[in-house]
Amino acid sequence: MPTTASTIILGAGPAGLQLGHILERAQQDYLILEQGTPGSFFSRHPRHRKLISINKVYTGHSDPELNLRWDWNSLLTDDPRLRFAQYTEEYFPQAEHMLRYLSDFADLSGLRIRCGVRISHVTRDSGQFVLTDSAGRTYHANRLVVATGVPEPYVPDIPGIEHAENYVDMPVDPREFTNQRVLILGKGNSGFETADNLIATASVIHLASKNPMTMAWKSKYVGHVRAVNNNLVDTYQLKSQNVIIDAECTRIERANGQYRAHFRYSHAHDEEEEISYDRVLCCTGFRFDDSIFAGDTRPALAISARFPDMTSAFESTNIPNMYFAGTITQRLDHKKKQSGFIHGFRYNVRCLANIMALRTGEKQWPQQTLDPTPSQLAKTVLARVNQDSALWHQTGFIADILVVQQGGASARYYEEVPTDFAATEEFQRHIGGGNDYFTITLEFGNEIIDRSPDPLAITRIHKNDVANADQSTGIHPIVRHYVDGEPQSVHHVIEDVESEWVEDVHIRPLVDYFANELRVPQSSQAN
Repeated sequence: MPTTASTIILGAGPAGLQLGHILERAQQDYLILEQGTPGSFFSRHPRHRKLISINKVYTGHSDPELNLRWDWNSLLTDDPRLRFAQYTEEYFPQAEHMLRYLSDFADLSGLRIRCGVRISHVTRDSGQFVLTDSAGRTYHANRLVVATGVPEPYVPDIPGIEHAENYVDMPVDPREFTNQRVLILGKGNSGFETADNLIATASVIHLASKNPMTMAWKSKYVGHVRAVNNNLVDTYQLKSQNVIIDAECTRIERANGQYRAHFRYSHAHDEEEEISYDRVLCCTGFRFDDSIFAGDTRPALAISARFPDMTSAFESTNIPNMYFAGTITQRLDHKKKQSGFIHGFRYNVRCLANIMALRTGEKQWPQQTLDPTPSQLAKTVLARVNQDSALWHQTGFIADILVVQQGGASARYYEEVPTDFAATEEFQRHIGGGNDYFTITLEFGNEIIDRSPDPLAITRIHKNDVANADQSTGIHPIVRHYVDGEPQSVHHVIEDVESEWVEDVHIRPLVDYFANELRVPQSSQAN
Protein backbone atom coordinates (compact mmCIF):
# COMPACT_ATOMS: atom_id res chain seq x y z
CA MET A 1 0.00 0.00 0.00
CA PRO A 2 1.28 3.48 -0.77
CA THR A 3 1.99 5.96 2.00
CA THR A 4 -0.27 8.99 1.72
CA ALA A 5 -0.13 12.51 3.15
CA SER A 6 -1.77 15.79 2.25
CA THR A 7 1.66 17.39 1.92
CA ILE A 8 4.95 15.67 1.22
CA ILE A 9 8.12 17.64 1.89
CA LEU A 10 11.09 16.40 -0.07
CA GLY A 11 14.26 17.01 1.95
CA ALA A 12 15.03 17.38 5.66
CA GLY A 13 17.46 20.25 5.40
CA PRO A 14 16.79 23.49 7.29
CA ALA A 15 13.86 24.47 5.02
CA GLY A 16 12.16 21.09 5.16
CA LEU A 17 12.51 20.99 8.94
CA GLN A 18 11.22 24.55 9.25
CA LEU A 19 8.11 23.81 7.21
CA GLY A 20 7.58 20.51 9.04
CA HIS A 21 7.74 22.34 12.37
CA ILE A 22 5.10 24.85 11.26
CA LEU A 23 2.79 22.15 9.90
CA GLU A 24 3.31 20.02 13.02
CA ARG A 25 2.26 22.88 15.29
CA ALA A 26 -0.78 23.49 13.06
CA GLN A 27 -1.65 19.77 13.33
CA GLN A 28 -1.53 19.37 9.56
CA ASP A 29 -1.09 16.11 7.65
CA TYR A 30 2.44 16.03 6.24
CA LEU A 31 5.45 13.77 5.79
CA ILE A 32 9.12 14.65 5.27
CA LEU A 33 11.20 12.31 3.09
CA GLU A 34 15.00 12.47 3.38
CA GLN A 35 17.59 10.35 1.61
CA GLY A 36 20.16 10.77 4.36
CA THR A 37 19.75 12.31 7.81
CA PRO A 38 18.49 15.78 8.80
CA GLY A 39 20.84 18.45 7.48
CA SER A 40 23.26 15.95 5.93
CA PHE A 41 24.36 18.57 3.38
CA PHE A 42 26.39 20.12 6.21
CA SER A 43 28.35 16.92 6.66
CA ARG A 44 30.10 17.82 3.38
CA HIS A 45 29.76 21.59 3.02
CA PRO A 46 31.27 24.03 3.33
CA ARG A 47 34.41 22.08 2.48
CA HIS A 48 36.60 24.02 4.91
CA ARG A 49 33.96 23.59 7.65
CA LYS A 50 33.47 27.19 8.75
CA LEU A 51 30.02 28.71 8.24
CA ILE A 52 29.77 32.35 7.19
CA SER A 53 26.36 32.77 8.83
CA ILE A 54 26.88 34.74 12.02
CA ASN A 55 25.96 33.55 15.50
CA LYS A 56 25.94 36.63 17.73
CA VAL A 57 25.28 35.40 21.23
CA TYR A 58 25.74 38.66 23.16
CA THR A 59 23.51 41.38 21.71
CA GLY A 60 22.53 43.35 24.80
CA HIS A 61 18.88 42.39 24.20
CA SER A 62 16.65 39.76 25.80
CA ASP A 63 13.86 39.81 23.19
CA PRO A 64 14.07 36.51 21.22
CA GLU A 65 12.49 38.05 18.12
CA LEU A 66 14.89 40.98 18.09
CA ASN A 67 17.86 38.70 18.66
CA LEU A 68 17.01 36.77 15.49
CA ARG A 69 18.33 39.81 13.61
CA TRP A 70 21.84 38.71 14.57
CA ASP A 71 21.23 34.99 14.71
CA TRP A 72 21.52 33.69 11.15
CA ASN A 73 21.36 29.97 11.97
CA SER A 74 18.35 29.30 14.18
CA LEU A 75 15.11 28.06 12.72
CA LEU A 76 11.88 29.72 13.82
CA THR A 77 10.55 28.11 16.98
CA ASP A 78 9.32 29.06 20.44
CA ASP A 79 11.47 26.34 22.02
CA PRO A 80 14.39 28.11 23.80
CA ARG A 81 16.42 24.89 23.62
CA LEU A 82 16.56 25.29 19.84
CA ARG A 83 18.31 28.62 19.64
CA PHE A 84 21.61 28.11 17.87
CA ALA A 85 23.39 30.04 20.63
CA GLN A 86 22.78 27.01 22.87
CA TYR A 87 25.19 25.02 20.70
CA THR A 88 28.20 27.31 20.39
CA GLU A 89 29.39 30.83 21.08
CA GLU A 90 31.51 30.93 17.92
CA TYR A 91 30.65 33.95 15.79
CA PHE A 92 31.33 31.92 12.63
CA PRO A 93 30.39 28.40 13.76
CA GLN A 94 31.78 25.12 12.57
CA ALA A 95 29.52 23.07 10.29
CA GLU A 96 29.43 20.24 12.85
CA HIS A 97 27.39 22.50 15.15
CA MET A 98 24.78 22.92 12.42
CA LEU A 99 24.57 19.16 11.91
CA ARG A 100 23.90 18.57 15.61
CA TYR A 101 21.45 21.46 15.77
CA LEU A 102 19.33 20.22 12.85
CA SER A 103 19.28 16.68 14.22
CA ASP A 104 18.08 17.95 17.59
CA PHE A 105 15.54 20.25 15.93
CA ALA A 106 13.96 17.28 14.16
CA ASP A 107 13.88 15.18 17.35
CA LEU A 108 12.75 17.82 19.83
CA SER A 109 10.06 19.12 17.48
CA GLY A 110 8.66 15.63 17.01
CA LEU A 111 8.66 15.93 13.23
CA ARG A 112 7.30 13.19 10.98
CA ILE A 113 10.40 12.25 8.97
CA ARG A 114 11.41 9.12 7.12
CA CYS A 115 15.16 9.04 6.65
CA GLY A 116 17.08 6.82 4.27
CA VAL A 117 14.41 7.28 1.58
CA ARG A 118 15.99 7.97 -1.81
CA ILE A 119 13.32 9.15 -4.23
CA SER A 120 14.10 8.00 -7.77
CA HIS A 121 10.99 9.06 -9.66
CA VAL A 122 8.25 11.70 -9.29
CA THR A 123 5.14 11.71 -11.48
CA ARG A 124 1.41 12.51 -11.23
CA ASP A 125 -1.67 10.33 -11.24
CA SER A 126 -5.23 11.65 -11.08
CA GLY A 127 -4.00 14.99 -9.79
CA GLN A 128 -1.85 13.49 -7.04
CA PHE A 129 1.93 13.45 -6.88
CA VAL A 130 3.37 9.94 -6.84
CA LEU A 131 6.91 9.55 -5.52
CA THR A 132 8.71 6.24 -5.93
CA ASP A 133 11.81 5.40 -3.90
CA SER A 134 14.76 3.20 -4.76
CA ALA A 135 13.09 0.24 -3.01
CA GLY A 136 9.95 0.57 -5.12
CA ARG A 137 7.77 2.01 -2.36
CA THR A 138 5.39 4.80 -3.34
CA TYR A 139 4.20 7.94 -1.58
CA HIS A 140 1.12 9.92 -2.64
CA ALA A 141 0.31 13.56 -1.88
CA ASN A 142 -1.97 16.33 -3.11
CA ARG A 143 0.79 18.87 -2.56
CA LEU A 144 4.54 18.51 -2.97
CA VAL A 145 7.07 20.88 -1.42
CA VAL A 146 10.54 20.45 -2.88
CA ALA A 147 13.19 21.43 -0.33
CA THR A 148 16.18 19.57 -1.76
CA GLY A 149 18.45 22.58 -2.09
CA VAL A 150 21.07 22.83 -4.81
CA PRO A 151 23.05 19.60 -4.37
CA GLU A 152 24.74 19.39 -7.76
CA PRO A 153 27.82 21.42 -8.73
CA TYR A 154 27.21 23.98 -11.45
CA VAL A 155 29.89 23.40 -14.09
CA PRO A 156 30.33 26.12 -16.73
CA ASP A 157 30.46 25.18 -20.40
CA ILE A 158 34.19 25.68 -20.98
CA PRO A 159 36.14 23.43 -23.36
CA GLY A 160 38.55 21.43 -21.21
CA ILE A 161 36.65 22.02 -17.94
CA GLU A 162 37.00 18.26 -17.29
CA HIS A 163 40.64 18.98 -16.37
CA ALA A 164 39.49 21.04 -13.38
CA GLU A 165 38.96 19.65 -9.89
CA ASN A 166 35.57 20.59 -8.49
CA TYR A 167 34.90 22.25 -5.14
CA VAL A 168 32.74 19.32 -4.04
CA ASP A 169 35.57 16.77 -4.11
CA MET A 170 38.87 18.65 -4.34
CA PRO A 171 41.47 18.15 -1.58
CA VAL A 172 41.19 20.57 1.33
CA ASP A 173 44.60 19.92 2.91
CA PRO A 174 46.64 23.00 1.87
CA ARG A 175 49.85 20.94 1.93
CA GLU A 176 48.69 19.16 -1.22
CA PHE A 177 49.13 22.46 -3.07
CA THR A 178 52.59 23.31 -1.75
CA ASN A 179 54.56 25.52 -4.15
CA GLN A 180 52.00 25.06 -6.91
CA ARG A 181 50.43 27.59 -9.27
CA VAL A 182 46.66 27.39 -8.78
CA LEU A 183 43.82 28.78 -10.89
CA ILE A 184 40.45 29.07 -9.14
CA LEU A 185 37.44 29.61 -11.38
CA GLY A 186 34.73 31.57 -9.59
CA LYS A 187 34.71 34.65 -7.37
CA GLY A 188 32.03 33.68 -4.89
CA ASN A 189 32.55 32.71 -1.28
CA SER A 190 33.52 29.14 -2.18
CA GLY A 191 36.29 30.46 -4.42
CA PHE A 192 37.58 32.92 -1.86
CA GLU A 193 37.19 30.38 0.95
CA THR A 194 39.35 28.00 -1.09
CA ALA A 195 41.91 30.67 -1.90
CA ASP A 196 42.17 31.70 1.75
CA ASN A 197 42.98 28.11 2.63
CA LEU A 198 45.86 28.04 0.12
CA ILE A 199 47.52 31.42 0.66
CA ALA A 200 50.30 30.05 2.85
CA THR A 201 51.19 27.07 0.67
CA ALA A 202 50.45 27.77 -3.01
CA SER A 203 53.13 29.73 -4.85
CA VAL A 204 50.59 31.63 -6.97
CA ILE A 205 46.81 31.86 -6.80
CA HIS A 206 44.70 33.41 -9.57
CA LEU A 207 40.97 33.87 -9.09
CA ALA A 208 39.16 34.34 -12.39
CA SER A 209 35.66 35.05 -13.65
CA LYS A 210 34.22 37.35 -16.28
CA ASN A 211 32.64 39.78 -13.82
CA PRO A 212 34.39 41.76 -11.07
CA MET A 213 34.14 40.57 -7.49
CA THR A 214 31.55 42.24 -5.29
CA MET A 215 31.99 42.71 -1.56
CA ALA A 216 28.97 41.94 0.62
CA TRP A 217 29.52 45.07 2.68
CA LYS A 218 28.92 47.09 -0.47
CA SER A 219 26.03 45.19 -2.06
CA LYS A 220 24.30 44.22 1.21
CA TYR A 221 23.90 40.72 -0.26
CA VAL A 222 25.56 38.17 2.01
CA GLY A 223 26.23 35.78 -0.87
CA HIS A 224 28.79 38.19 -2.27
CA VAL A 225 32.34 38.00 -0.92
CA ARG A 226 32.34 38.29 2.86
CA ALA A 227 35.09 39.99 4.85
CA VAL A 228 35.91 36.70 6.57
CA ASN A 229 36.99 35.32 3.17
CA ASN A 230 38.76 38.33 1.65
CA ASN A 231 42.38 37.81 2.70
CA LEU A 232 43.26 37.19 -0.92
CA VAL A 233 42.26 40.77 -1.75
CA ASP A 234 45.02 42.04 0.54
CA THR A 235 47.58 39.77 -1.05
CA TYR A 236 46.53 40.93 -4.52
CA GLN A 237 46.51 44.65 -3.80
CA LEU A 238 49.74 44.48 -1.79
CA LYS A 239 51.63 42.58 -4.52
CA SER A 240 51.97 39.20 -2.81
CA GLN A 241 51.92 37.06 -5.97
CA ASN A 242 48.18 36.43 -6.06
CA VAL A 243 45.89 38.00 -8.68
CA ILE A 244 42.15 38.54 -9.12
CA ILE A 245 41.43 38.38 -12.85
CA ASP A 246 38.36 39.81 -14.55
CA ALA A 247 38.41 37.57 -17.59
CA GLU A 248 36.44 34.84 -19.27
CA CYS A 249 38.21 31.49 -19.33
CA THR A 250 37.59 30.29 -22.88
CA ARG A 251 39.57 27.04 -22.91
CA ILE A 252 41.70 24.79 -20.69
CA GLU A 253 44.34 22.52 -22.21
CA ARG A 254 46.62 19.86 -20.75
CA ALA A 255 50.22 20.13 -21.99
CA ASN A 256 53.64 19.17 -20.63
CA GLY A 257 52.31 18.24 -17.21
CA GLN A 258 50.57 21.59 -16.74
CA TYR A 259 47.22 23.18 -17.52
CA ARG A 260 47.15 26.07 -19.95
CA ALA A 261 44.19 28.40 -19.46
CA HIS A 262 43.10 30.77 -22.21
CA PHE A 263 41.56 34.05 -21.08
CA ARG A 264 39.70 36.94 -22.68
CA TYR A 265 39.95 40.00 -20.42
CA SER A 266 36.82 41.94 -19.55
CA HIS A 267 38.43 45.36 -19.13
CA ALA A 268 41.33 45.30 -21.58
CA HIS A 269 39.61 45.63 -24.95
CA ASP A 270 39.12 41.84 -25.18
CA GLU A 271 42.84 41.18 -24.87
CA GLU A 272 43.57 37.46 -24.87
CA GLU A 273 46.25 35.68 -22.86
CA GLU A 274 47.42 32.16 -21.99
CA ILE A 275 48.68 31.31 -18.49
CA SER A 276 50.01 27.98 -17.18
CA TYR A 277 49.03 26.38 -13.87
CA ASP A 278 49.70 23.22 -11.89
CA ARG A 279 46.08 22.90 -10.72
CA VAL A 280 42.69 24.26 -11.82
CA LEU A 281 39.87 24.35 -9.26
CA CYS A 282 36.24 24.91 -10.25
CA CYS A 283 34.37 26.87 -7.56
CA THR A 284 31.40 28.06 -9.61
CA GLY A 285 28.52 27.20 -7.30
CA PHE A 286 25.68 24.70 -7.28
CA ARG A 287 22.47 23.91 -9.13
CA PHE A 288 19.08 22.27 -8.59
CA ASP A 289 18.81 18.57 -9.55
CA ASP A 290 15.66 17.90 -11.58
CA SER A 291 16.61 14.37 -12.69
CA ILE A 292 13.97 12.60 -10.54
CA PHE A 293 11.03 14.44 -12.13
CA ALA A 294 9.18 12.82 -15.01
CA GLY A 295 8.17 14.92 -17.99
CA ASP A 296 4.72 15.72 -16.65
CA THR A 297 6.12 16.87 -13.32
CA ARG A 298 9.43 18.40 -14.33
CA PRO A 299 9.47 22.03 -13.14
CA ALA A 300 10.61 24.76 -15.48
CA LEU A 301 14.10 26.05 -14.66
CA ALA A 302 15.60 29.54 -14.65
CA ILE A 303 18.93 31.37 -14.31
CA SER A 304 21.09 29.10 -16.48
CA ALA A 305 18.91 26.15 -15.36
CA ARG A 306 20.30 26.44 -11.84
CA PHE A 307 16.99 26.98 -10.00
CA PRO A 308 13.36 25.98 -10.47
CA ASP A 309 11.20 28.77 -11.83
CA MET A 310 8.47 29.85 -9.44
CA THR A 311 5.76 32.39 -8.77
CA SER A 312 5.67 34.90 -5.92
CA ALA A 313 3.74 32.21 -4.00
CA PHE A 314 6.77 29.86 -4.23
CA GLU A 315 4.79 27.63 -6.59
CA SER A 316 6.17 26.13 -9.80
CA THR A 317 5.31 28.21 -12.85
CA ASN A 318 4.27 25.09 -14.77
CA ILE A 319 3.35 22.38 -12.20
CA PRO A 320 0.34 23.28 -10.02
CA ASN A 321 0.61 22.40 -6.30
CA MET A 322 4.37 21.93 -6.54
CA TYR A 323 6.01 24.39 -4.17
CA PHE A 324 9.61 25.15 -3.28
CA ALA A 325 11.31 25.94 0.02
CA GLY A 326 14.82 26.79 1.08
CA THR A 327 17.83 28.01 -0.83
CA ILE A 328 16.18 27.32 -4.20
CA THR A 329 13.74 30.17 -3.52
CA GLN A 330 16.59 32.57 -4.26
CA ARG A 331 15.24 32.33 -7.81
CA LEU A 332 12.95 35.18 -6.72
CA ASP A 333 15.66 37.52 -5.43
CA HIS A 334 18.85 36.16 -6.96
CA LYS A 335 21.93 37.99 -5.65
CA LYS A 336 19.75 40.72 -4.15
CA LYS A 337 18.19 39.51 -0.90
CA GLN A 338 18.79 36.61 1.46
CA SER A 339 16.52 33.79 0.23
CA GLY A 340 19.54 31.61 -0.44
CA PHE A 341 20.40 31.47 3.27
CA ILE A 342 18.75 30.22 6.46
CA HIS A 343 18.26 33.71 7.86
CA GLY A 344 16.28 34.61 4.75
CA PHE A 345 14.43 31.48 3.71
CA ARG A 346 13.21 30.62 7.21
CA TYR A 347 10.79 33.54 6.74
CA ASN A 348 9.97 32.52 3.17
CA VAL A 349 8.97 29.12 4.56
CA ARG A 350 6.64 30.74 7.08
CA CYS A 351 5.13 32.78 4.25
CA LEU A 352 4.74 29.60 2.19
CA ALA A 353 2.91 27.89 5.06
CA ASN A 354 0.54 30.88 5.28
CA ILE A 355 -0.05 30.84 1.51
CA MET A 356 -0.88 27.12 1.53
CA ALA A 357 -3.23 27.55 4.50
CA LEU A 358 -4.89 30.50 2.80
CA ARG A 359 -5.48 28.48 -0.38
CA THR A 360 -7.00 25.53 1.46
CA GLY A 361 -9.15 27.76 3.68
CA GLU A 362 -7.49 26.49 6.85
CA LYS A 363 -6.80 29.98 8.19
CA GLN A 364 -6.58 33.65 7.35
CA TRP A 365 -3.28 35.49 6.99
CA PRO A 366 -1.92 36.50 10.45
CA GLN A 367 -3.32 39.94 11.21
CA GLN A 368 -4.41 42.34 13.89
CA THR A 369 -7.19 44.94 13.92
CA LEU A 370 -6.29 48.55 14.65
CA ASP A 371 -8.01 51.83 15.29
CA PRO A 372 -7.40 53.74 12.05
CA THR A 373 -6.06 56.88 13.72
CA PRO A 374 -2.78 58.27 12.39
CA SER A 375 -1.13 58.01 15.80
CA GLN A 376 -2.16 54.35 16.28
CA LEU A 377 -1.07 53.39 12.77
CA ALA A 378 2.31 55.07 13.25
CA LYS A 379 2.74 53.45 16.67
CA THR A 380 2.06 49.98 15.25
CA VAL A 381 4.34 50.45 12.26
CA LEU A 382 7.25 51.68 14.36
CA ALA A 383 6.78 48.91 16.93
CA ARG A 384 7.05 46.36 14.12
CA VAL A 385 10.11 47.82 12.40
CA ASN A 386 11.86 48.16 15.75
CA GLN A 387 11.42 44.48 16.58
CA ASP A 388 10.57 42.23 13.64
CA SER A 389 13.36 40.07 12.21
CA ALA A 390 11.72 39.09 8.89
CA LEU A 391 11.52 42.70 7.69
CA TRP A 392 15.10 43.19 8.88
CA HIS A 393 16.58 40.28 6.95
CA GLN A 394 14.37 40.19 3.85
CA THR A 395 14.66 43.89 3.06
CA GLY A 396 12.01 44.87 0.55
CA PHE A 397 11.25 41.21 -0.24
CA ILE A 398 8.89 40.77 2.71
CA ALA A 399 6.51 43.51 3.81
CA ASP A 400 3.83 44.18 6.36
CA ILE A 401 0.53 45.21 4.77
CA LEU A 402 -1.71 47.82 6.39
CA VAL A 403 -5.27 47.93 5.02
CA VAL A 404 -7.58 50.81 5.83
CA GLN A 405 -11.21 50.10 5.01
CA GLN A 406 -13.16 52.58 2.93
CA GLY A 407 -14.52 55.32 5.11
CA GLY A 408 -11.79 54.75 7.70
CA ALA A 409 -13.97 52.54 9.90
CA SER A 410 -11.15 50.17 10.82
CA ALA A 411 -7.73 48.99 9.80
CA ARG A 412 -6.14 45.56 9.53
CA TYR A 413 -2.42 44.89 9.83
CA TYR A 414 -1.11 41.80 7.97
CA GLU A 415 2.34 40.63 9.03
CA GLU A 416 5.15 39.33 6.81
CA VAL A 417 3.77 39.02 3.29
CA PRO A 418 6.08 38.53 0.29
CA THR A 419 5.97 41.94 -1.36
CA ASP A 420 5.30 40.61 -4.86
CA PHE A 421 2.64 38.22 -3.60
CA ALA A 422 0.91 41.12 -1.82
CA ALA A 423 0.34 42.76 -5.20
CA THR A 424 -1.30 39.67 -6.75
CA GLU A 425 -5.01 39.47 -7.43
CA GLU A 426 -5.15 36.49 -5.06
CA PHE A 427 -3.94 38.43 -2.04
CA GLN A 428 -5.85 41.54 -2.99
CA ARG A 429 -9.06 39.50 -2.97
CA HIS A 430 -8.13 38.26 0.49
CA ILE A 431 -7.73 41.74 1.93
CA GLY A 432 -10.83 43.08 0.13
CA GLY A 433 -10.64 45.04 -3.08
CA GLY A 434 -11.21 48.77 -3.19
CA ASN A 435 -9.41 49.52 0.07
CA ASP A 436 -6.44 51.74 0.69
CA TYR A 437 -3.41 49.73 1.65
CA PHE A 438 0.14 50.51 2.69
CA THR A 439 3.26 48.37 2.46
CA ILE A 440 5.82 48.63 5.25
CA THR A 441 9.37 47.47 4.56
CA LEU A 442 12.87 47.95 5.84
CA GLU A 443 15.28 48.80 3.03
CA PHE A 444 18.70 50.23 2.34
CA GLY A 445 19.17 53.38 0.29
CA ASN A 446 20.62 51.26 -2.51
CA GLU A 447 20.52 53.91 -5.20
CA ILE A 448 22.66 56.22 -3.09
CA ILE A 449 25.08 53.40 -2.29
CA ASP A 450 25.38 52.37 -5.94
CA ARG A 451 26.33 55.91 -6.94
CA SER A 452 29.09 56.10 -4.35
CA PRO A 453 32.59 54.86 -5.17
CA ASP A 454 33.07 54.06 -1.47
CA PRO A 455 30.03 52.96 0.55
CA LEU A 456 32.06 53.40 3.74
CA ALA A 457 32.51 57.12 3.05
CA ILE A 458 28.98 58.32 2.29
CA THR A 459 27.91 61.72 3.57
CA ARG A 460 24.94 61.12 5.84
CA ILE A 461 22.06 63.55 6.07
CA HIS A 462 21.49 65.40 9.33
CA LYS A 463 19.37 63.59 11.88
CA ASN A 464 16.79 66.36 11.92
CA ASP A 465 16.62 66.77 8.14
CA VAL A 466 13.39 64.78 7.88
CA ALA A 467 12.42 66.54 4.67
CA ASN A 468 15.24 64.63 2.97
CA ALA A 469 14.72 61.30 4.70
CA ASP A 470 14.49 59.67 1.26
CA GLN A 471 18.23 60.30 0.96
CA SER A 472 18.91 57.94 3.86
CA THR A 473 21.55 55.41 2.81
CA GLY A 474 21.35 53.06 5.79
CA ILE A 475 18.56 50.60 6.50
CA HIS A 476 15.34 52.43 7.32
CA PRO A 477 11.54 51.97 7.17
CA ILE A 478 9.68 52.84 3.98
CA VAL A 479 5.90 53.15 3.80
CA ARG A 480 4.18 53.08 0.41
CA HIS A 481 0.52 53.92 -0.17
CA TYR A 482 -1.61 52.20 -2.84
CA VAL A 483 -5.19 52.84 -3.91
CA ASP A 484 -6.84 50.24 -6.13
CA GLY A 485 -3.39 48.77 -6.66
CA GLU A 486 -1.91 52.02 -7.97
CA PRO A 487 0.99 53.69 -6.10
CA GLN A 488 0.09 57.02 -4.54
CA SER A 489 3.00 58.10 -2.35
CA VAL A 490 6.11 57.01 -0.46
CA HIS A 491 7.28 57.97 3.02
CA HIS A 492 10.82 57.33 4.30
CA VAL A 493 11.44 57.25 8.04
CA ILE A 494 14.85 58.87 8.47
CA GLU A 495 17.68 56.45 9.21
CA ASP A 496 19.11 56.03 12.69
CA VAL A 497 22.71 55.11 13.46
CA GLU A 498 21.56 52.27 15.75
CA SER A 499 18.48 51.40 13.68
CA GLU A 500 16.08 52.36 16.45
CA TRP A 501 13.21 54.54 15.27
CA VAL A 502 11.83 55.86 18.55
CA GLU A 503 12.43 59.61 18.50
CA ASP A 504 10.16 62.47 17.51
CA VAL A 505 11.98 62.82 14.16
CA HIS A 506 10.75 59.32 13.35
CA ILE A 507 7.29 59.44 14.93
CA ARG A 508 5.85 62.85 14.07
CA PRO A 509 6.50 62.81 10.30
CA LEU A 510 4.93 59.33 10.08
CA VAL A 511 1.82 60.44 11.99
CA ASP A 512 1.53 63.45 9.66
CA TYR A 513 1.98 61.21 6.63
CA PHE A 514 -0.89 58.92 7.63
CA ALA A 515 -3.08 61.92 8.46
CA ASN A 516 -2.44 63.41 5.04
CA GLU A 517 -2.89 60.17 3.09
CA LEU A 518 -6.10 59.29 4.94
CA ARG A 519 -7.25 62.94 4.85
CA VAL A 520 -7.73 63.09 8.60
CA PRO A 521 -8.48 66.60 9.94
CA GLN A 522 -5.64 68.11 11.95
CA SER A 523 -7.80 68.11 15.09
CA SER A 524 -8.16 64.30 14.84
CA GLN A 525 -4.50 63.39 14.47
CA ALA A 526 -3.85 62.90 18.15
CA ASN A 527 -6.81 60.54 18.62
